[in-house]
Amino acid sequence: MSDYIKLYQEATDQGLVRNVAEILEEGAIVILPTDSVYSLACDIQNERALEKMAWLKGLKLKEAEFSIICENLSQLSDYCKPINNQIFKLLKKNLPGPFTFILEANNNIPKIFKKNKKTVGIRIPDNNITRQIVGELGRAVIVTSVKDDDEILEYTTDPELIYEQYEKQVDMVVDGGLGHIKPSTVVDCSSGDVEIIREGIGELKL
Repeated sequence: MSDYIKLYQEATDQGLVRNVAEILEEGAIVILPTDSVYSLACDIQNERALEKMAWLKGLKLKEAEFSIICENLSQLSDYCKPINNQIFKLLKKNLPGPFTFILEANNNIPKIFKKNKKTVGIRIPDNNITRQIVGELGRAVIVTSVKDDDEILEYTTDPELIYEQYEKQVDMVVDGGLGHIKPSTVVDCSSGDVEIIREGIGELKL
């Protein structure tokens, strides 16, 4: 059985935030709120947790297209190649926000995913809970959206229902209130140009 905790964006409990960061560091899979849909998350440096998260999605790690949640823009340089001024201004204007920006990966990323991965999807969600957990951990977390088995509704918005679905598969569910039914907007900036490849909840400010 997994743990279930409730956190509030306006006044996050630092003790609980620390607790989530500690179990992530120990290799846990945690379901976290974002500013779009709920996500499965694990520590970027824990290979076994990454492989388990891929397994939960029915994939091998080298097949997975997971994204990364950073605490802030300064953390991007740990995982991405340098970006030009135009792209940096775009990120600064839209983040934190419900976007996944695809950027050129640096040499750290292929090692994490065990494949020659040239790009990486980066998220800095407008959600204090998850950003504080990442800040407490001190490095990024790898994430993938929690999908619903329902044929009509693609994403589960209620954390209690998510807990019922995943209580035997993950280590913790963090209830941060109702999620959205639409995912993040995906913006490909890896070539230096800007291309929206999935319309989601975020409206891009150019």
